[in-house]
Amino acid sequence: MAYVNSRTARPTLGERIQAWWESSKDYRARYATYRRTVRELESMSDRDLADIGISRSQIADIAAEAAFGR
Repeated sequence: MAYVNSRTARPTLGERIQAWWESSKDYRARYATYRRTVRELESMSDRDLADIGISRSQIADIAAEAAFGR
């Protein structure tokens, strides 16, 4: 009978730090997209927003959808 080790290899500390760093970079890039979208939409006049069918109360939701897909 053969012996099978069912334990999976755990990532090293360096691999976990690298994964955290990559995740952090991705989040920062997405958050920058969110802030840029909010800034651009907030700079528009109420009439311009109405022309594209957006109210001011929707700006945060639209920016979150653009950046994070929520």
